[in-house]
Amino acid sequence: MNKLNLSERDARVLWHPYTQMKIYPKSIAIVEAKGCYLYDEEGKKYLDAISSWWVNIHGHCHPHITEAISKQVASLEQVIFAGFTHQPAVSLAEKLLPLLPARHQRLFLSDNGSTAVEAALKMAIQYFVNQGKPRHKFIAFRDAYHGDTFGSMSVSARSVFTAPFHRILFDVLFVDTPSYENEQNVIVQFKQLLQEYRDEVCAFIYEPLVLGSGGMFMYSASLLQQLLEIAKDAGILCIADEVMTGFGRTGTMFASERCSVYPDIICLSKGITGGFLPLGATTCTEEIFQIFWSDDKSKMLFHGHSYTGNALACAAACASLEVWEKENTRNKIRNISQWNEEFLEKLKPVKAIQNLRSCGTITAMEVCSEKNDYLDPVKERLMKFYLEKGILLRPLGNTIYILPPYCITKEELSMVFDVIANSVSVL
Repeated sequence: MNKLNLSERDARVLWHPYTQMKIYPKSIAIVEAKGCYLYDEEGKKYLDAISSWWVNIHGHCHPHITEAISKQVASLEQVIFAGFTHQPAVSLAEKLLPLLPARHQRLFLSDNGSTAVEAALKMAIQYFVNQGKPRHKFIAFRDAYHGDTFGSMSVSARSVFTAPFHRILFDVLFVDTPSYENEQNVIVQFKQLLQEYRDEVCAFIYEPLVLGSGGMFMYSASLLQQLLEIAKDAGILCIADEVMTGFGRTGTMFASERCSVYPDIICLSKGITGGFLPLGATTCTEEIFQIFWSDDKSKMLFHGHSYTGNALACAAACASLEVWEKENTRNKIRNISQWNEEFLEKLKPVKAIQNLRSCGTITAMEVCSEKNDYLDPVKERLMKFYLEKGILLRPLGNTIYILPPYCITKEELSMVFDVIANSVSVL
């Protein structure tokens, strides 16, 4: 009989993401979850203030989504999606497409955010190739993060995340990371790149309003609107990476709603299934789809995954969208957005915390630190403090952020902010 606990058994056999296993071999073993809370094998509970890497929007083990998956697993769990289809996938497309802020009429399914971006990049390139006018360059923000597969890494920041692979990533044209202070410079750079590479750029890919893993950088909808107008005038495609910002995070269902010029392609994942199952989605306009619609088989989109259109994941996504209506989720988002503003006011006197900011349900700030990057050792001290206090927060270096599930109460969110205020004692 194995006498080791779950954490000890884990350390012997598993390799965890974004973890230096020699320094941090022991993981916290979670055995149960409900609502905002996670429970470990020793009975301690943690308030999940980052929605388990931004995916669990309605709370853990939501009964409506649990029931939908249970029903689906009894009839169909998976079928090849090339040449076959099923009710959950069709229902998801019919529910999701009308919610998008653009006139998108096609949904391509994959299995996570990175693959949703990969599909978008390939759509953009082949869109021009199929017309006999090949273009292969992308414009992106300098501190962007779009995923960990090679295409998504290529359009992401050249940073510690991608350093081992720089020589084999494809070239991308970068403009400065936007902020409320440098808007005009970003516009000038954007125009210059489009002028210099006019016939080479196929698409502009961006995280609307908030650059997530790069450091929760926030910028205005008016700047994004101007960039989209310039891109459209130049005849290039616009790809909105809403993997993190989608499904309510910035205050509206999709961050792209804040502009009147809409993207040609949208990438979705994370909150799409309510945090239950992995699913990626790439949507596009009918105009893009028609460029692939041909009697020539070589013009099809050569992209797919074994679990494309997984029936269980699609059923979960449908149920998650139903929860939005059943529980008036938009009102919950409005409340959290308001509470964030109130609590940030209380943090202003804390001198060790700076650059307080929020966008919808997302709150972020920096703690004063000399290193000021993702490998900043202050991250580990802060995480240890938060976990001891029963709060799951995972800073990006010295950047602290909160992305709570929408079921969080004002009292619970207040507790998170109080713990953050007290955490300056470990700096």
